[in-house]
Amino acid sequence: MADPAALLTLGQWLSPAFPVGGFAYSHGLEWAISAGLIRDAASAQAWLEGVLAEGAGRVEAILLAQALRGADGADLAALAEALAPSRERWQEAAEQGAAFLRATNALTGTDWPEMPLAVAVGVAARPLGLPPETVIAFYLQAFAGNLVQAAVRFVPLGQTEGQAVIAALRPLILRLAEAAARAGIDEIGSGALASDMAALHHETMDVRIFRT
Repeated sequence: MADPAALLTLGQWLSPAFPVGGFAYSHGLEWAISAGLIRDAASAQAWLEGVLAEGAGRVEAILLAQALRGADGADLAALAEALAPSRERWQEAAEQGAAFLRATNALTGTDWPEMPLAVAVGVAARPLGLPPETVIAFYLQAFAGNLVQAAVRFVPLGQTEGQAVIAALRPLILRLAEAAARAGIDEIGSGALASDMAALHHETMDVRIFRT
């Protein structure tokens, strides 16, 4: 049985209230919406399924798993930077990770240096003693939830529709978490080209709400 206190700590760290500024980043979603690629709940869900299963979701899940296992944080941070498909995508991971560690270092008395978000969560969560698949599933749901909220505001979707999308993604998130917990570092890779291109296009938008 997972320690309830550890689960509450992880839930706090990955909640929208935790000061990482996740609301400011859309992961290229803003451009995809403006281009008409995402226009309703069904298209939002399909887009997020691709991002999770073939894009940053899978990549970050494996990085997180490696960090939980005790891999060197600096090496994982360098790998994450090398894998970032665009400047803004790296900015999104690096800035949120830095903010996350500023908060968790202050709360726990640790002194971890800046790392991208997935690696930061992994190193910070090691002492919690939770099963890796649990930490990864929480992380992926938080990641998906942040993007759903961007869609709720910008498509727009209703709040209930947005929650239905998150619920529909749950089986995929659980499968990805189980696989990532067992994956080796050499299994890392992505193929969500539409999402990567959306992030690149977002950098050149004349008017935008989100930072990425």
